[in-house]
Amino acid sequence: MPSLNINQIQEILPHRYPMLMVDRVLDYNDDWLLAVKNVTYNEPVFEGHFPHWPIFPGVLIIESMVQASAIMASLAEGVVSRSNVVYLFAGIDKTRFKGPVKPGDRLVIETRALKKRAKIFKAAATASVDEKVVCSSEFLFTYQEL
Repeated sequence: MPSLNINQIQEILPHRYPMLMVDRVLDYNDDWLLAVKNVTYNEPVFEGHFPHWPIFPGVLIIESMVQASAIMASLAEGVVSRSNVVYLFAGIDKTRFKGPVKPGDRLVIETRALKKRAKIFKAAATASVDEKVVCSSEFLFTYQEL
């Protein structure tokens, strides 16, 4: 079972704290990836979202799903270390939020490739906590060389 630790993830993604939203890749192949984002109370977003009832923002759940998908695309392309490439959103569809994500939750992200045309990738992903889906979405993303 192939996996990636945080150092290997940082070789693929240019994101760094506090915007790096994937802590570990548990398993993957050319068109599928399983990753983890550990949601901790000391994340800066919880200072204001919301002070008395902290909830991890939906946009950051989506960001974690797209980052996991970008890792999958990079691995499928055979590129495991590219410091001159940044992945970018190109579109989002069929997004549904089904439950809150709170500090202490382990967000498990499963993503699969749907299509690739030139530099545009389409993926579908789910994010789960305790085996319960909290978000699902399809999105387009691309990459740009710096």
